[in-house]
Amino acid sequence: MKQIEQSCFIDTNKELSYPPVAISMGEKLIKSSTGDQLLPVPIGTYGSFSFVQAAPKTKKTFFISLLASVYLSGGNTFGGNIKGHRNGRCLIHFDTEQGSWHCGRVFKRVLSMNKYNEQGCYHTYSLRTLMPKTRVEFIEHCLKTKENIGCCIIDGVADLCNDVNNIQEANDVVQKIMEWSEIYNIHIILVIHSNFGSEKPTGHLGSFLEKKTETQIQLEKNSVHKERITVKCKRSRGYAFDTFSFEVNELGLPIIVGDLYDPLD
Repeated sequence: MKQIEQSCFIDTNKELSYPPVAISMGEKLIKSSTGDQLLPVPIGTYGSFSFVQAAPKTKKTFFISLLASVYLSGGNTFGGNIKGHRNGRCLIHFDTEQGSWHCGRVFKRVLSMNKYNEQGCYHTYSLRTLMPKTRVEFIEHCLKTKENIGCCIIDGVADLCNDVNNIQEANDVVQKIMEWSEIYNIHIILVIHSNFGSEKPTGHLGSFLEKKTETQIQLEKNSVHKERITVKCKRSRGYAFDTFSFEVNELGLPIIVGDLYDPLD
């Protein structure tokens, strides 16, 4: 109990600073007693996690490729106003759904988007053949043994449990994610499907994620331009980033179409 007390204690006399940002979009003028500051609007900060939810076939994996490329490069022509703040740290990317060939294509897409930018260290894995329990154990092994990880992507968080509607299993997975983000001081980006005909992420797992996440990102098909996907900040513990849209270009690479989304454009 003494060790738990020491690890959980928060010193209220300690001066609070702006949370360390992993990925941001845009800036906001923050007023404080120490003076005004122009600070990045976080999509995600270190020591926390965010998740992307969408219905099937709404280009979730393309959007994840976009975030991965920006995190590694700091910013590129595909990401518009989105910026990465990796400060020399590495990205580790797990895909739980696709086979090795399709995963290879996704991971190479990230590198292609940074063809003319500095490329950071990028660790990539397909976990399709593993059982849920083993997937969790392998992710934990990688986070323990890989040096200097700053951001972790898990494309298919539902595959870390046997049943997304099992309360105990779902709670255990979310608890692990919170532990990983805190212990290793990383930002974790998760991907989960939405329930059919609903804007809620799937199962009890999705409900638990909603309660614990820093940022909940929702993708949906653009009602005006059918080839575009709209990206919304559904919930945030901090300042919400502005809604924007992206599309996949003729080379099969996701690119932001203007930083802001105009439904009448």
